[in-house]
Order: sequence, then structure tokens, then C-alpha cells
Amino acid sequence: MSIQWFPGHMHLTRQAIAERVKGVDVVIELLDARLPGSSANPLLLQLTKGKPALKVLNKQDMADPVRTALWLAHYNALPGTRALELDASMAAPAKRLIAACFELAPHRGRMSKPMRVLICGIPNVGKSTLINTLKGQRATATGDEAGITKQEQRIVLQDGFYLFDTPGVLWPRIIVAQSGYNLAASGAVGRNAFDEEEVALELLAYLRQHYAAELAARYALEPATVSTQSEDHLLETIGRARGALQSGGRVNLQKAAEMVLKDFRQTAIGRITLETPDEFARWLAEGKKLDAERQLRKEALALNQAQRRGKN
Repeated sequence: MSIQWFPGHMHLTRQAIAERVKGVDVVIELLDARLPGSSANPLLLQLTKGKPALKVLNKQDMADPVRTALWLAHYNALPGTRALELDASMAAPAKRLIAACFELAPHRGRMSKPMRVLICGIPNVGKSTLINTLKGQRATATGDEAGITKQEQRIVLQDGFYLFDTPGVLWPRIIVAQSGYNLAASGAVGRNAFDEEEVALELLAYLRQHYAAELAARYALEPATVSTQSEDHLLETIGRARGALQSGGRVNLQKAAEMVLKDFRQTAIGRITLETPDEFARWLAEGKKLDAERQLRKEALALNQAQRRGKN
């Protein structure tokens, strides 16, 4: 299954970012520390045109700290880029953003040359919560649901420092299949765009391999059960153990899947990161290869159809 979600307001957001970025000094991209590669918007690479970038791994308190360190090293090695981890609900770490922006654009920040910062991120990544923390009051609406912010806002964080907030935006086509599953598991994609059972099975398949101990502890399973059962059987076992049953004693797999996804999103299974830089690089390379092949088939089909029309 290919997971795609690009509501109409996201087209407008893309246009707004392209226009706004012309006049900003730094672009902050808020990433989900549990899936830093999958939550990085490839559109921004096109839209920001070499602007200094600050990658913020938000929700770090929910992510695997060892893997967070790997991702920080990865992003900090990129030219014109700084990276830091953050929990958007914590006031003191949030203020690190302002200092990091001045490091990236040291000649800005005076009233005659104010610092102009654009903050972007996928839906439900915690951007509104972060802005409210920075502002010290309820500057934007927040909620555990994709697509809360619908229009751009300008926020004055301090004298000579302007923050432009945009609605959360994905990209028109997700070419990395695993990214689609990871985004859905995190809650970044609207519920109508994916099947919870399929996403839960993909999540369990990854957790079985990388977080078996945490999975066994959460659901009171024997470690051997986690390592030997397929994700299909594992989902059924979890559902039966948690009472997700329907008539005839059969497991309600939909309810079991919703339980697993909720447990992941609320960190009930543990601090988990669903990808490493090396893993994501492999997924991206494979996604680009398959996308190129798809494009060639599309072009060949169009050419064939044009030739047929020419003969008629």
C-alpha cells in the first residue's frame, strides 16, 4: 500500500513557503525525533534555495537517545546546517533555537536588520506547542491531530526577531514506502489515508527486529514469542491478551492495531526511533530507483499512446 496525504490547504502552504522564503534569514525545520529522515520534507530543499537551516529533532523525550545522537551527527555534518534535539514543552531548551539562529545568521537581529525565521514541519510534529513555549503564551492552536494550523502567522519572539509559522505540510508524493508507514504510525497522516491494521503490522515488524525487549515487556510476552512469531500472529496475540475480542472469541484486529499505534504514539512501548541515517539512506536510494523506473514506464506508455493516435 502506498500512503499519500496532501489536502488542498497544503498546496497553498507550499506556495506560501516559496514566497516567504525569499525574505527570511534562517529556515527551521521541525522533525520528529522518532523518524527524522521520514519527517524531513524534501520539498524544502527545493523551496529554501540554500538558506541556512536549523534541523530540530522534536519529541526527543519519546525517541531512542542513542539513535538521536546518530541523527544529530548526520545533520550537523551537512553544510550550512545546524541540528539540535528538543522537547517542545520545555521552556529552557526551546530558547536554544534563538541562539542557534544567530549562529547561522550572525549579522541579523538588530532592529535595522531583524532576524526573520521561517519555521516549517510536517503535521502533528509539535510546532504549535513549541511556538507557544517560545512565546510564553498561547500563540497558536495545538492538538494531537494532523493539520491544526491552517494559515501563516507572524510572531515576535523578541526585539528584532520575527518568526513566521506555516501550516504543517507533507509532500505530494511519498516515494519511500517505509516513510509512509512511519509517518502514519506517528500520527502525521490523516486517518482516512491509511489502514491502521497494515500500518500496525509494519510497525510490529520493525519493533520485533530492533526493540524486541521493549515489545515483550509492554505486552507481557515471552521474548521467544516476539522473536519467533510473525507480525500477523503477534498482532493477534497482543489483541487476545488485551481483550480485543469479538463474537466467537475472535480477535478484533482493527481494535488491536489501534491499541498498538496508540501505545507507540504515547511512548507506552518505550523510547523508540523507527530509522537510522543509514537505514533511511538505503530506503531513499531504493525509493528513487523505483520512482525513476515508474517514470520511465509512464513516459513509455504516453509515447505509445501518442504513436497510436498518430496512426489513426
